Amino acid sequence: MFRNSIFLFIAGLWLVSCFKSPAIQGTAVAQRRLPRIDSMAQLPQPLNVIDWRMMAEAYDSTVYDFKAQGEYWPLIWMDSTNKNFDQPTLGLYTAMGDARQGLQNNKGMFHESLATMGGVLGATLVGIDKQNQDGMNYVGMLRNYFNKDNGWNIMMNNTAPEVALLGGGYGRDWWYDVYPNMLFYAICDRYPDEAGFDTLAYRIAEQFYRADSVLAGNYSHTFFDYARLKPESNWICAQEDAAAGHAWVLYAAYRKFGDRRYLEAAQRAQRALESQPENRFYEILMPYGAYTAARMNAEQSTDFDVQKILEWTFNGTSVCRKGWGVLVGQWNGFDISGIVGSTVDHGGYGFLMNTFDTAIPLVPMVRYDQSYATAIGKWMLHAANAARLFYPQYIPAGHQTIPQLASVTKGVIGYEGLVKESTFDRYKHIPAPLAQGDGPNWVPGKNPDVSQFSVYGSAHAGVFGSIIHRTDVEGILQLDLLATDFFRDRAYPTYLCYNPYGENREVTLSLPPESGAVDLYDAVQARFIAHNVSGKAKVRLLPEGAAVLVVVPTGAELRQENGKLLAGDVVIDYRFGEALQ
Repeated sequence: MFRNSIFLFIAGLWLVSCFKSPAIQGTAVAQRRLPRIDSMAQLPQPLNVIDWRMMAEAYDSTVYDFKAQGEYWPLIWMDSTNKNFDQPTLGLYTAMGDARQGLQNNKGMFHESLATMGGVLGATLVGIDKQNQDGMNYVGMLRNYFNKDNGWNIMMNNTAPEVALLGGGYGRDWWYDVYPNMLFYAICDRYPDEAGFDTLAYRIAEQFYRADSVLAGNYSHTFFDYARLKPESNWICAQEDAAAGHAWVLYAAYRKFGDRRYLEAAQRAQRALESQPENRFYEILMPYGAYTAARMNAEQSTDFDVQKILEWTFNGTSVCRKGWGVLVGQWNGFDISGIVGSTVDHGGYGFLMNTFDTAIPLVPMVRYDQSYATAIGKWMLHAANAARLFYPQYIPAGHQTIPQLASVTKGVIGYEGLVKESTFDRYKHIPAPLAQGDGPNWVPGKNPDVSQFSVYGSAHAGVFGSIIHRTDVEGILQLDLLATDFFRDRAYPTYLCYNPYGENREVTLSLPPESGAVDLYDAVQARFIAHNVSGKAKVRLLPEGAAVLVVVPTGAELRQENGKLLAGDVVIDYRFGEALQ
């Protein structure tokens, strides 16, 4: 017995001791399957992944121009009503030509944070400083969406209730009240020095904490009155996936402020989501639940069911908003798989913003659970390819409702949606996939046809622009897993590469120029695959397989601690201990 204890003690010392990279050899992490993704074509056709970074940069320089010329331009204005804070804020059209908006309508007050926050976040993600752009601080202007005048004390989709009934779901449709806070927290992470933002982030965290405490695990409501701290229900179905939004914000708040109350509330909200007996995916929040589950499993040793939440995200089995999920199919020769929206409405109706923003949580999730590397890599290839079809210059004129008006977009505004059969009678003769938008229905008889072009959805292009990098092999992408991983610990550059081909492929990985000499660790294979490389590195990918590649400084000391593999003080593999078992 004594000798066995000595052996176990020595073995334990070996596992936590420092060692050099050649000694590292774990067991490859088995890949989890998602049937919805399995059903997608191995390689989408026609294949054309555009330069999403260039698209995001062009959107920002074109849209954020007060002197832009042309019919329906400019798309921005200054709102001087000074709601909530004594400062003007930026107005941005939701859709082109929207009759409710602009400086001359509704006192210039009607604009949506989904658009303005999306624009700030999207540009920031591709490296544009929105805090100091042409003398304007577009970041600071966002504080007007913090609705303190109405007592809610959270970010909302509008600045005041006076315009709430004009559109959007201000104070009556839960995801509209939760999601702006998630976008704000993401922006907060990128601008930690913005005056007053820490205070606003703290007040949001407190409100979400109080709300979760009142809800006590029961999220079966249409919305929550954050002023009266009371759940409410109306004609809209219950949105239990608001728990995913609460969990994401509260965990981010825990990482930012270190208050364990927020961690406990995040886990309580996550359990409320996971306990649902059926799929309650409503708009955009569900995939954030998968990310938070995987991250808390990795960092807090919880055991949340990531698979269940991912299946709810993808499968189109939602019973609240019937059929909401990820579309799969080829319509008249065009692969549309990967876009996000209704899988049943008019044969399938995907939306631009939803497609972009689903990548925010799902791509970095792979850092914390690389068993989904192949699945997410394949989905992202499809989404990156199909999303171009929302833009009039990338889909044939015969598949658009208003191709004759495409020039007004200046190449940076896409249609709001892609649908199999038009929701408008006058367009039902146009074959699928059909690029269209709902704008004309928002203000019948007043909104022009060009309101089908989605300014708000296109604002989020920087999500794809920051994540997706093309390589020297068509169809193999280099996905940045840190781009949208907010409030994270220090990390080395980490990339996901997926090989859609049925044979081995060698791809050139572009390395950050400031990294110097590095070793490449593949968290899927649980081993180092290259040593002392810089600039670019050749990587061999297995057939229909994926690699999660961590760029580790050459010579870094490695150690295992609590099932994680660290290089120096940086985790490079959250599941290394599992791979050794």
